[in-house]
Amino acid sequence: MTKDSEPESSESLKTFGAVLKALRDEAGLTQEQFAPRVRYSATYVAKMEQGRRFPPKELIPRTEEVLGAPAARVLGAAYRTLTRKVGLASWFLRWAGIEEEAASLLTYECAVIPGLLQPEPYIRAVFDRYLPHISEEQYEQQVVARLARQRLLKERPNTSFCFTIEQALLERHFGGLEVTKALLDHLLEQRRRRNVEIQIMPLRQEDHSGFEGPMCLAETADHRWVGYVEAHDSSVLITEPKAVSAMLQRYGKLRSQALSPQDTTSLLERMRGAL
Repeated sequence: MTKDSEPESSESLKTFGAVLKALRDEAGLTQEQFAPRVRYSATYVAKMEQGRRFPPKELIPRTEEVLGAPAARVLGAAYRTLTRKVGLASWFLRWAGIEEEAASLLTYECAVIPGLLQPEPYIRAVFDRYLPHISEEQYEQQVVARLARQRLLKERPNTSFCFTIEQALLERHFGGLEVTKALLDHLLEQRRRRNVEIQIMPLRQEDHSGFEGPMCLAETADHRWVGYVEAHDSSVLITEPKAVSAMLQRYGKLRSQALSPQDTTSLLERMRGAL
């Protein structure tokens, strides 16, 4: 366990931004001229050049259309040096590495929507309320890092992602009505992925095996299981087989107690329609 919550350096993002700016300047284009040609806003381009936004993968082919193949190859090389771990707290990094290679990932959450499922408005609401307060740069780094992590859902279609979430987290309206609308829309969108399963634990459930708190479990590439728990800027990676076995038993029971994926979808649609 560690209590070092400082995010990792964003030097790779800043380097990418500097390369993008140099290529744009070389072409004689302002941000305002370049942005619509690559189909992003000038503000978004500015933040990428400042190292404050993780660039979308689609930027590279769009840049080729505007600046040509040689520039796109240079930018693509810079893109490949980026890491989705930029901005992640150091105590989370070990789990982030396991998460990236997992064959299966199981998550139960009763305090906050799992990071892999948070839409950007929800992420910003989380860090708006983070204590102690963080700098604007740290804030942007952490938002960027969380959004970048979520690419795992798309980039690892053979990984099975299972999320069990307490209904209370949706009823809370954390961040306000618009954030909740964005959250419900996002959950409905993500559950359409074939490798993503979302189940809601109903508000009233007498037989509930999650009373020990949130937990994550990952099946590694060599089919070993590890557990992970975190709270208050600290975390524990659990590798002892007996302890991991107990967590797997609890998670299996939780899934049987929660709403089915189909009933979960119906509940999410009703909640969204009521807003």
